Amino acid sequence: MRRESGLFHPARLIGLALLWLVAGAVQAEQVEHVGRYRIHYSAVNTSFLTPEVAAAYDIQRSKRTALLNVSVLEAQPDGSTRPVAATVEGRVGNLANQSQPLSFRTVREGESIYQLAVFPIQRGEPMRFTLDVYYDRNQAPAEVAFIQRFFID
Repeated sequence: MRRESGLFHPARLIGLALLWLVAGAVQAEQVEHVGRYRIHYSAVNTSFLTPEVAAAYDIQRSKRTALLNVSVLEAQPDGSTRPVAATVEGRVGNLANQSQPLSFRTVREGESIYQLAVFPIQRGEPMRFTLDVYYDRNQAPAEVAFIQRFFID
């Protein structure tokens, strides 16, 4: 009998897929196109994560914290895409330009690669994200900026 363990456990893979679905349901697709690269990003309150998914990724569930998930895909000549081991640097703050750095960590699951950062949220206030995504060492980083509002029940 084959035993599943670690990050590749099917429940964890399903959990991360569900995270993307929840985030997608909350907002329209968030993607930046840079040449043949697609930078996908999504921020969601950590209270939306199931306890199992939060534990698998060592994320504290809270109504006062959110998770930013960034991934990069490169279009291939045959029409398929491949994940890119990108590096992400960024900041999150309010509209008055008071900000703090985001600390990203890389998660690899099978062929998928994600950059995850957890950060505190401010009740009902729009939050400004500015990201530098290093997707190709021969190119300048792509700049991604967006504003999102989080609500605390």
